[in-house]
Amino acid sequence: MILEKERKEIADYLKKMLESGLTKGTSGNISIFDRKNGYIAISPSGMNYEEIIPEDVVVIDLDKNIIEGNRKPSSESDLHIAIYKSKPEANSVVHTHSMFCTVLSTLNMPIKSVHYVIADCGSAEVPVAPYRIYGSEDLAISVVNTIGKSNACLLANHGMVACGDNLKSAFGLASTCEWVAEIQWRALSVGTPNYLSDNQIIEVEEKFKTYGQNSELNEKNSYFG
Repeated sequence: MILEKERKEIADYLKKMLESGLTKGTSGNISIFDRKNGYIAISPSGMNYEEIIPEDVVVIDLDKNIIEGNRKPSSESDLHIAIYKSKPEANSVVHTHSMFCTVLSTLNMPIKSVHYVIADCGSAEVPVAPYRIYGSEDLAISVVNTIGKSNACLLANHGMVACGDNLKSAFGLASTCEWVAEIQWRALSVGTPNYLSDNQIIEVEEKFKTYGQNSELNEKNSYFG
């Protein structure tokens, strides 16, 4: 089976995404890109995450041709492909409909630097891409034109997307964004949050480079990963 390891990992993380509350029902999707052969393992469209097995995960190429698999690939394949093309450092994409990220997206409000862990995104805020209908090339273009240097982006009236150099870091970043979005929402419910400056976030980004146990392996893991 092509990309067997990656397909098993996606099946496992789809269940984890549901259990962690980052999405509901069959919404959201996950992919891993093998840049060596140009193949993408991506979750199937509209299937119960609790029942998905590795064989259900579809392998496509950058032109959306199905290389292996009997299922229909995610409706957001264009979004995943567009991010891989625009961010050469990205090897995994996680798209969720998590509650607080979606709340902020409906307000057209970026996730801001209410907590230092926002630095995990590679920028001081997570921007909001203008609304485009789900599963469209227009949505993919909207995200790519908005995301900038950030590794995450809110999708107006829809949800959020995060990328990383592996699935663990992409999933961890999606979790980080949801946590910071909740802090922001709760703080705004009481008063005006104190936002950290760009320089303070840059300082945290530098400190994160030595965070964790195995920095010598040069494997970036999310703060929440």
